[in-house]
Amino acid sequence: MPTKQLNRYAEMVVVCSGDQRYGGEIAAEDAVLVGVLAGELRVVQAERTLRCGPGDTVLLPRRQPATLLKYPKDGVAYQAVVMKLPTALVRAYYAENTPVPAGRPAASGMRLFAKSPLLQSLFASLLPYLALEHRLPEKLLAVKITEVIEILRSLDPGSDAVLADFTAPGKLNLVEFMEANYMFNLPLTKFSYLTGRSLTTFKRDFKKAFQLSPQRWLTQKRLALAHYQLLEKRRKPVELYLEVGFENLAHFSYAFKKHFGYSPTALTGPGQGPRPAPG
Repeated sequence: MPTKQLNRYAEMVVVCSGDQRYGGEIAAEDAVLVGVLAGELRVVQAERTLRCGPGDTVLLPRRQPATLLKYPKDGVAYQAVVMKLPTALVRAYYAENTPVPAGRPAASGMRLFAKSPLLQSLFASLLPYLALEHRLPEKLLAVKITEVIEILRSLDPGSDAVLADFTAPGKLNLVEFMEANYMFNLPLTKFSYLTGRSLTTFKRDFKKAFQLSPQRWLTQKRLALAHYQLLEKRRKPVELYLEVGFENLAHFSYAFKKHFGYSPTALTGPGQGPRPAPG
């Protein structure tokens, strides 16, 4: 089972570990830095999937939906150090340091860093924070955030495109956003926020655009994606249910059979011929 080591006085740092495959969604208000110590991390975004192994570090942008899938590998449990970078402190850093002009917008997404002595030293220095018996002083926290940013910028100046993006969510094209991000298992409140709407306005605009309730549309889209992955890509249900927006395999199997009239294993089980999607 996955576990998290977290001291209530070390809110900025956690250590995640697990000896079985597990995952979840993220669309955080702060940028997040993940250093993989063991196992494998797959970061699934709308347009690509990033695979990270031991020694890799990934910088996840603010407010960009992604699914994080964590796997043990070669008999070793997954383990990673996760550090959130408080936006207020990052903003204070860039108030005194000019970001490098971005070649393209921060929407280009996450940044991957290969194994580096600087990053290894950084994560080793974070582990003692888990044993704190008092809250980390604000000035020391600011120093640590400055150290993190300086390391990331030295390794990849393009990090500024992610770290120095402080724009608030504007009112986005609802259809385009939902068609690109429906597979992320986020609450409707998060979808509404990311599209720059109140929940009430989101539901109203959604019904007008799709002629369905958000929940029903999301379920249908996720099941259609799952059907394609099972039939055309010959993937197994256990491999994909998290990636198409379901919390657990049992719920996915139930919803799939209710919608299509047969179980997902009917497309992949021994001796079973592929079936077309109804309708």
